[in-house]
Order: sequence, then C-alpha cells, then structure tokens
Amino acid sequence: MNVEAVQQYQHKTVLLEEAVNALALEGARVDGTYVDGTFGRGGHSRKILQQLGEKGRLLAFDKDTQAIANAASIDDARFDIAHDSFATLADALAARGIGQLDGVLLDLGISSPQVDDAARGFSFRADGPLDMRMDTTRGMSAAEWLATETEQKIEKVIREYGEERFAFQIAKAIAARRAVEPISSTRQLAEIVAHAVKTREKGKDPATRTFQAIRIFINQELEELEIVLQEAFRHLAPHGRLVVISFHSLEDRIVKQFMAGKAVVPQPDRRLPIRAVDLPQPEMKLLGRIKPSAEEIAANPRARSAVMRVAERLPASGTVQ
Repeated sequence: MNVEAVQQYQHKTVLLEEAVNALALEGARVDGTYVDGTFGRGGHSRKILQQLGEKGRLLAFDKDTQAIANAASIDDARFDIAHDSFATLADALAARGIGQLDGVLLDLGISSPQVDDAARGFSFRADGPLDMRMDTTRGMSAAEWLATETEQKIEKVIREYGEERFAFQIAKAIAARRAVEPISSTRQLAEIVAHAVKTREKGKDPATRTFQAIRIFINQELEELEIVLQEAFRHLAPHGRLVVISFHSLEDRIVKQFMAGKAVVPQPDRRLPIRAVDLPQPEMKLLGRIKPSAEEIAANPRARSAVMRVAERLPASGTVQ
C-alpha cells in the first residue's frame, strides 16, 4: 500500500508532548536507546527522533501493515521498525544486539485510521467486513471466530473483555443468527447486539462493549500487554522510564497494578532481626498519572478516555545483562 493511501485517514496523537517529555530525553539520555511500542502513524516516534541525539536509537513496533507502510517515509539511520507485536520485544532486541533501554513508550488501543477505515471492521458506525485484526496478514478474523466459537466462549469474552452485563443475551442472539446466515459484516453484528441489549448508557451505542471485547480478544491485547510490561522492565537501564497510555479500564488496571507492584515491597515482621541493608527495595518509582487537558479533548474527543502512567526503574533493582 502506498503512503498516499495510508495518509487518507488522519490520526491525532494523544498526549504527544506529555508522553515524550516523560521519557526525559535530556543530558546523556539523548543518546540512549528507546522503544515506541505502537508506531501507529508515527506521532510519538517522530517527536522522539526530533529530541534524540546523533548516537541515539529508536526501535518501533506495529502489527498493522498500513503503519509499516507509513514508517517507510522516515529516512533516519537512528530509526528501525519491526512488523510485529510489542510482545516480541525481547526477541527483537536480541536480534539487534540491544541489551538495555533508556525508555519504553506504549500507546495502547487502536488508532483513528483503523477505526475510520470501514474495511478494517473495527467500528460499528460504517458497514464493512467483520475483520478486526491489527495485522491482516495473519490470524483469525472476527467473522471467522464468531462462526466457529462456542456460544459459551463468546459470552465469556464479551462479558470479561467488554464488561458487558448483557453478554448472555448477545451470545445467544449471535448463535441464533449464525445458524441462519454467516455474520460477516459490522452492520450485521451491530444490529444483532442492538436487538439483544435492552438498555444502554445515554449517548453510548449498544454495540460499543461487544466490539471492544471481540477486538481485544482477537488481537490478544491484554495478554500481549502483560508480556511487554515484564520485558520492558527487564530491559530498562537504571533510571530508564516506562510510559504507558491506556484507553480503557482493563488496560489501565493491568498497567497500574504492574507499576504499583514494582514500586512497593512487602514489609517484613518487625520482630525479626533483619538488618536495614538486607531489607527488600522497591524496583520502580511512580512518577505520576496524567490525563489529556480539556483543550486536547476538545480538539480530539477520542482522547477523553486516555490515561498515561509513568514509572522509573530504580538503580538497585538490577537489569538484564
């Protein structure tokens, strides 16, 4: 796909300044090695490259072939991109001879071009093939999954990943419809859900939670997030920054619990004779939680659900060799 086709759908990078500033590219750190976990349309990567020193290095990831095509427009020896999930971070670093990282930025969720392109099947607002894969070159589409999965598993996915209280009714309706005809378009699925969901929050489409749930499951988003958080931490150098932007509660909960778990240590029994030097030390320092400003939300309504969390690896915690 050519770059002109890729640029047909515009994307506004959420928390652009705040996220790159949180990486703290200053002093000796400007010549460090950084990771942009989701290239998207390159907003964060391009901003990082503007601040990166001549000896710096940036490795980006993206599963989307359109994002990879867009990245081809960056002619910079300091930049490299992997057409893969950020969950493959460890292998990608090993293949490039990279040991430690000075910062990792993860911008989770889906981009505006993915949502706005009906052919991708992510949105119920326009009819298109029911695909939902971030990487359309591999894996099972949403239509294929709905055609073959058990009603019970469909219910479980919609309930757990969509936090949908009508999951039973929706799964039952999907099973009934697919017995009559294949569910192959976004409009079909949206109509099925609309008939199954009796009430919904004001201003929210009945299909919102179901589409979210199926997308998260098809792309294994939560499982991959848990993997990359562990690998990012393992490869962070002392004082290396981990910056994560989440867009819904399931993602943010995982990020929050991971960072908090590294920032606190269990308190030993004070009655035991333990020297201060032997006490366990926290591995990360929490640096804050940031949400988009009212101005950014007004300019880009899709930013309203974003939450950015920042943490720094402490020197005493050790790093991968």
